[in-house]
Amino acid sequence: MKIAETPRVVIIGAGLAAVYTALKLAPCPVVMISPEPLGSGASSAWAQGGIAAAMARTDSPEAHAEDTMRAGAGSVLREVAEFVTQAAPEHILDLSDLGTGFDRTADGGFVQSREAAHSAARVVRVKGDQAGAEIMRALIVALRRIASIQVIEGALAVRLESDGAQVSGVYLADAHAPNAPQVLLRGSAHVLATGGSAGLYANTTNPSRIRGQGIGMAARAGARIADAEFVQFHPTAIDVGEDPTPLATEALRGEGAILIDGNGHRFMLDIHPDAELAPRDTVARAVFMQTHAGRRPALDTRTAIGARISDHFPAVTKACLRNGVKPVRDPIPVTASAHYHMGGIETDLAGRSSLKGLWACGEAASTGLHGANRLASNGLLEALVFARTCARDIAESVSVGHVPEVDLALTAEAQPARNTDLATLRRIMTQHVGVMRNRLGLNRALTRIAALEARHRASDVFLNMTATATLIAAAALLREESRGAHYRSDFPDPIPGPGQRSALTLSEAVALRDRITKDAA
Repeated sequence: MKIAETPRVVIIGAGLAAVYTALKLAPCPVVMISPEPLGSGASSAWAQGGIAAAMARTDSPEAHAEDTMRAGAGSVLREVAEFVTQAAPEHILDLSDLGTGFDRTADGGFVQSREAAHSAARVVRVKGDQAGAEIMRALIVALRRIASIQVIEGALAVRLESDGAQVSGVYLADAHAPNAPQVLLRGSAHVLATGGSAGLYANTTNPSRIRGQGIGMAARAGARIADAEFVQFHPTAIDVGEDPTPLATEALRGEGAILIDGNGHRFMLDIHPDAELAPRDTVARAVFMQTHAGRRPALDTRTAIGARISDHFPAVTKACLRNGVKPVRDPIPVTASAHYHMGGIETDLAGRSSLKGLWACGEAASTGLHGANRLASNGLLEALVFARTCARDIAESVSVGHVPEVDLALTAEAQPARNTDLATLRRIMTQHVGVMRNRLGLNRALTRIAALEARHRASDVFLNMTATATLIAAAALLREESRGAHYRSDFPDPIPGPGQRSALTLSEAVALRDRITKDAA
């Protein structure tokens, strides 16, 4: 096996967290590992709602922190919420200085929308639903100007080199042939910014490559994984049979769009006083129940937004029109779809994981900000804040100066045959580890995941996915209560008192899985 060593910081990922970390590390030499052309295939570029930040004089970081705590259903770390919300406005200004074209008012202020569980309009956006794409565009332009940043596209991280206490390198393969011979790359520090896990579900709003691989790699290396059971389902994915499911941004409901059933009844009024702007988990379960009762839930934008939708929300309009839905005339069919993983690699306020030499940020990390239910549009914000935090921490221990670029010389092979077991894994997660869970279904999921994994012992890529799936299902089984996005039909109430975060290693989750599999035999 070829081994490449470099004094550069190795950043694994190509979304907002990865790019922003690289920018904030400059002029420290960096090499970014991206399986696809930079900026494509990342959830960040698909984000529609925007970034939450208290920019208005009538708002405050303290109010933003309180909303974050409330939405997180008792599992948010207060010090993290205060740390992130205090930093939010300066990151908006930084992105603006870097060329992000945020929507502006006539007097030059930021246009801000109100989204679910926010007490004020504080979501900064771009052209209604273009925030993620515009932010990534601006950051990539800035990144291309910095000589200290090397980007290697077409390389896929498949495994970490670790002794169980420290990460010393990452194994890479050609992204189009992940079972080809690998190259071991060792850097001065290693940052995982690979995105979340929602693509492990059959119904997901995430790009196809976002399937928990980064979390799985860290878990297989021995890292602690926190809050794995908390997977957020977006209540208004557009139900038109596409994979991934297109997203109808929450900003539509912030503008007054309503949820109706097939008979035109506005069902959220019966469920929560905030109706469509209730916490996301409440709305997602309501939509899920409507779907399973055959009532065909839909998002009605006709009265509140009308013809403005095409200009104000072009991505939503485009997704509708290509599927024969005309939102000016028709309600938009919706479904609850896996959207965001609150859990991930456990990190501290410096972005450090439990393994020396490994930092994590973005959706792959679990910082304690989101708790059991992420507050709308806090995802991109968390990525920004902790990308800078990781960069500052790493910069204290790495040298600055010109170093040679990394030459990986990856071996390319023909595209491998389609893995039908991946589709099976995604169906298992949707059926048994989805919006509503119970002990029987979770036990079945763990048993079936074990059987799938046994057929792919030689595939690091598949083992990364089954590791993350195992952690999600095991943590969901161990949490015998309903809290935030985690709903157990056999334990429908929360445990009294403050919520507790969960933490598991992969070995602990597999030990639980093995016991269940043995009992089922």
